[in-house]
Amino acid sequence: MVVEDMLDVAGRKVTVVGLARSGVAAARLLHEAGASVTVADRKERSELAAVLDQVDQSKISTMLGSGYEAALDAADLVVISPGVPYRMAALDRVRRRGVKVVSELELASRFLTAPILALTGTNGKSTTVTLIGTMLEQQGRRVFVGGNLGTALSQAAERCLAAGKQGRPRPYDFLVVEVSSFQLETVEQFHPWIAAILNVTVDHQDRYDSIDDYVAAKNRIFENQTPADYALFNLDDARVAPLRRAAKAKVLGFTRSGSLPSDVAGGTYLDGDRVMTTVTGTVMEVCRRSDIRIIGHHNVENVMAAVTYALLSGCSLDVVRRVLREFPGLEHALEIVRERRGVRYVNDSKGTNVDATLKALESIEQPIWLIAGGRDKGGDFSRLAPAIRQRVKRLILIGEAAPLIARAVPDYGAVDRAATLRDAVERAAAGAAAGDVVLLSPACASFDMFADYQDRGRQFKALVNELR
Repeated sequence: MVVEDMLDVAGRKVTVVGLARSGVAAARLLHEAGASVTVADRKERSELAAVLDQVDQSKISTMLGSGYEAALDAADLVVISPGVPYRMAALDRVRRRGVKVVSELELASRFLTAPILALTGTNGKSTTVTLIGTMLEQQGRRVFVGGNLGTALSQAAERCLAAGKQGRPRPYDFLVVEVSSFQLETVEQFHPWIAAILNVTVDHQDRYDSIDDYVAAKNRIFENQTPADYALFNLDDARVAPLRRAAKAKVLGFTRSGSLPSDVAGGTYLDGDRVMTTVTGTVMEVCRRSDIRIIGHHNVENVMAAVTYALLSGCSLDVVRRVLREFPGLEHALEIVRERRGVRYVNDSKGTNVDATLKALESIEQPIWLIAGGRDKGGDFSRLAPAIRQRVKRLILIGEAAPLIARAVPDYGAVDRAATLRDAVERAAAGAAAGDVVLLSPACASFDMFADYQDRGRQFKALVNELR
């Protein structure tokens, strides 16, 4: 039996593939909605012990290990976690049976009625959605902030569903959702009121056949919008700006170039050192660039996007300005850990691709001891070479990609290889002089040595704080 209405899953057999954070949240949502739920994962039970503790196995079935694909055979609907490739052969067989395969994002969105403020992009998503959420919260709105960042959207949907059953009002005024390209691959009706692409740079080429495929996946964020919605584009990004021509929603933009082109309805821009906006219909100064607490040229773009969302959603300029003065940034994103003997230690573990690391290097004026490396995601490390020569005093490489990065800067001699992150931190601490910055910005995924980028960043911070 094929499920046509995602809101009517009661009594239907639904398989959730991938027992990560979003998979668990999807399973709980489906159970709350009355579905017969099975969670499936290729990992063995011993590898998933911590995750399985979050699932009531008396109510939700599990199929784990080598035979997990059998859970798809009788499914009326399949929901996949972001890490599960939607093109895998087992899912193709499901589709040929006429069964829908959708992302956790798509599932959750069918249970939500509050406006969705969604954004995607290669870099800056987490900082921007957190800024938007903070502005709305300080305006007194009830806000969910999550998606690809932190809390899965299905958790918000489960809460909304439970409130409806109990006759209580909906718990959110707005849902601010970070969206990845993986989550967008299988959307059908996902419909944000405001949607944006912050930027697109080469990333996840281990998952996509080409950069065009990657852009196309991200562009699906606008797919179901109407003229009553808003579509926001980075006008300085050569891959993003042209996408506005196909938008069905009102087109807005943000740019550092000093003005907005005539074919956009409005937006936010940088005029000298002033952040200006036309979102409310008149030209207004938001703040001076020096008023923004978080560092980095790229964060000016993130701020402009966040300002646009906040003002469209009814935030006052006073609230927006206060948040920009006070917002310290996110953990693992150019996070200042400690200053020791005149050396500043910065955790940018969220820099999991080449462009993120380039932006980190461009954000720091002092001489840098760069700790980089990890698992290669198909990035072009040669693009790091000019910035390394110009800004990096010494390069310390870790992980599987260390030889690849070293080969990408062949004429740069100040390179060390470290067997562990501890070794890298201790080498940097021993060599760095007052005025230097020790920066962890790996340009790689973390999975060769760590559970995820958060684990990598927290281990880095612990090692730094252990230094006498």
